[in-house]
Amino acid sequence: MDRKKKITSPSFFIGNFNDDIISFGSGQPDLPPPKEVYDILADYAGFRYGYIKGQENLRNALSKNYPNAHEDNFIITNGASEALDLTMRYLSRKGFTRIALPRPYYYSYPFVAEYAGMQIEYYELVNGKINTETFFNTVSNCHCILINSPSNPTGVVQDLDVLEKIETFAAEKGIWIISDEVYKDLIYGRSNYLIQGKRVITINSFSKTYAMCGFRVGYIYCPDEDLIFGITEIKNHTSMNTNILGQEMAFEATKVDREIITQQVKVWKERRDTIYEGMISLGLELQKPEGAFYVLPKISNSAEAVNELFYDYKLIAYDGGWFGAPGHVRFSYALDTQKILQGLERLKQFLSRRSA
Repeated sequence: MDRKKKITSPSFFIGNFNDDIISFGSGQPDLPPPKEVYDILADYAGFRYGYIKGQENLRNALSKNYPNAHEDNFIITNGASEALDLTMRYLSRKGFTRIALPRPYYYSYPFVAEYAGMQIEYYELVNGKINTETFFNTVSNCHCILINSPSNPTGVVQDLDVLEKIETFAAEKGIWIISDEVYKDLIYGRSNYLIQGKRVITINSFSKTYAMCGFRVGYIYCPDEDLIFGITEIKNHTSMNTNILGQEMAFEATKVDREIITQQVKVWKERRDTIYEGMISLGLELQKPEGAFYVLPKISNSAEAVNELFYDYKLIAYDGGWFGAPGHVRFSYALDTQKILQGLERLKQFLSRRSA
């Protein structure tokens, strides 16, 4: 493949498909959505504007998954991305302008915070984990804290006792917590810990659990009704309602047997083991993921590596520098095992040529 353009952003790869390319790039599940979500298509005829907050049936269904919640605690958004954007813009407009982000981070976090006019403090993760001593020192003067567990890009799940301490600390200090839980159903060991409190904003999506990325259905959950009202007003003057067909299909997804998700998690875990053990055998250093579907091995000159992998080996992977982790490369294992093995073979060739 001819070198045409230096790759400096994930946007170069998004939508870049070719039968010869093996993509460890985008975090897009290759497993299909539940077949039940398509059953309504033959008779669906709802094409009017929808509620800005989101369709009532979907919000009511979601409320059953959260203690003491009701439908008015939710806003249905265009994926988790819009949920994060609306949340940060609302908090910033209310004067809550100092936000603590993890590092490594999901590559959009700093941009969304900056677009909202927020000032960023980074708390450094140690092997993907929060060190409570340094964490509390870093965030004590912040108005908001963002938690992402399981994490993109590391696949690390934060320890229960750490999440409980953060929950208590934030409540005592009056700090808002934005809990990005889009991978909450993709944990290999324990169940998800729901951070709770009057100033906790939960962000979630149907993209990962139900493999419905292109449907663009996410949501915000918060017990603070003033926040829900304020964010709804922003949405009213920007994107208006979220796609109502996507919402109806998401509503159908809420009714499927949870065993479907359980079986999918088994597939993710098997793939995790394949890519982790394969990379260890190649001599790479990395943490073993506890959730989601990412690994972040150390690879020197990561920006150069990503370009070389793509142009010389037809392999897509993301520069760790985009995630605040230069010297690492992020691989998504959201592809079948045979493709993972083929990709590992190409990675082996790359590493062998580098060391020659």
